[in-house]
Amino acid sequence: MSPYGNRTLSVVPLQKFVLDGFGGGPQTQALLFALFLALYVVAVLGNLTMIVVITLDGCLHSPMYFFLKNLSFLDLGYSSVIYPKALFDLMSSTKVITFAGCATQFFFFSTMITTEGFLLAVMAYDRFVAICSPLRYPITMCPSVCARLMLGTYCGGCLNSILQTSFTFSLPFCSSNHVDHFFCDVPPLLKLACADTTISELVMFGLCGLIIMGTTLVVLTSYGYITVTILRMRSGGGRHKLFSTCGSHMTAVSLFYGTLFVMYAQPGAVASMEQGKVVSVFYTLVIPMLNPLIYSLRNKDMKDALRRLGQRHTAM
Repeated sequence: MSPYGNRTLSVVPLQKFVLDGFGGGPQTQALLFALFLALYVVAVLGNLTMIVVITLDGCLHSPMYFFLKNLSFLDLGYSSVIYPKALFDLMSSTKVITFAGCATQFFFFSTMITTEGFLLAVMAYDRFVAICSPLRYPITMCPSVCARLMLGTYCGGCLNSILQTSFTFSLPFCSSNHVDHFFCDVPPLLKLACADTTISELVMFGLCGLIIMGTTLVVLTSYGYITVTILRMRSGGGRHKLFSTCGSHMTAVSLFYGTLFVMYAQPGAVASMEQGKVVSVFYTLVIPMLNPLIYSLRNKDMKDALRRLGQRHTAM
């Protein structure tokens, strides 16, 4: 007997999907449009500001800010892969995306979100070397090493995305092409498959679980050594400065990994699409909006650089 019961399934090559997005009437859609647009504009302006300030201010040309600039680029990238289309759909009655467009959207989103996970681990390692081995830091984290580490994060993100995209979009889909989400993601797409999705789900949970647990282990180990080193310091002012700097990164890490674990690294994620949409908004829009605030408001160097840039602009 077919695992789909008595339903007659028409397995045809789909040319397009319909992104159902959020329910509700025109007023709800307009309210969501205004909310998402405001959050997206803040995220774009915040991350662009971080990129520009770090690029223009010579005092910020260090490994820590090199990685932070790439973090802003990734936040800006994956939110922009999703939200221009999502905002258009909120004001449209069709909400159509082509099969190729859906695969492309997911590929770039998956690449950037995975790369950011690896990057947060690299940033934790950078702080570990800077605080625990300050004399070796200029050699250990020289520009060529930073560039290779950054390249490695992108390669890891791209490899994961290729695997996820291949396993998901090679599945046969049923005649229904309505995706119960506001962007193309694996859990809602698996619900449309006409074949056994066990392997695809195992690949998704396995890869996501391995990446999240592996990078989390790097972060926890790095900050374990950092905490011990800071507590041994005699200067209270030095401890406060280091805890403040590391606290920004730990806040960003906790928000990022916490939401990703809820969404992708546990089997119950696929069962609750409504919960998944809310979680997705948080890590695809709220976190990219918060990261520039977290790193700028709690970072004296960034605040000083913003002040210098403002003074330079005023003097021109």
